[in-house]
Amino acid sequence: MDLKLVSRTLILAVAGGSFALTAFAQWQWIDKDGRKVYSDRSPPSDVPEKNILKQPRGAKMAVTPVPDGGDQATAPAPAAKNNASLPKLSGKDPLLEAKKKQAEDEEAAKKKVEEEKVAKGKADNCERAQKGAASLQSGQRISVTNAKGEREYMDDNARAAEVKRLQAIVNTDCK
Repeated sequence: MDLKLVSRTLILAVAGGSFALTAFAQWQWIDKDGRKVYSDRSPPSDVPEKNILKQPRGAKMAVTPVPDGGDQATAPAPAAKNNASLPKLSGKDPLLEAKKKQAEDEEAAKKKVEEEKVAKGKADNCERAQKGAASLQSGQRISVTNAKGEREYMDDNARAAEVKRLQAIVNTDCK
């Protein structure tokens, strides 16, 4: 593409983007930090009227009387309704409470399944250790395979060490 065509397209895109930003923003004011703010809603009540730079035609910030007699600028207030007809809110969302309870129940179920797996693993370890200790204490010759893949028979020291190791497993897992 031609460099001029690319630069024109880029300039039009940037100009169009900034136009779109200001076209939808009907309010413009300077906030308490000194930055310009563009919005389609009126500024907060703490923004003084001298800091409002742009507003829609005929729009003014709604003024609601304060109980002490002064005026306070705020966003338009909803029409007053009879408080007796409004439902009393408990501050709890039943749907949210139900989801929270369901999540807690699922977490408890997962925890129970995990505990059952651990208990089953301990029971299996206990049974194997008891069988191994019984066979070592029977006096029969026990062979093991070394790192080279050769069969070796356990001597009395190796047998005693293995019985001690298996007894430690029995002590921890067979409760």
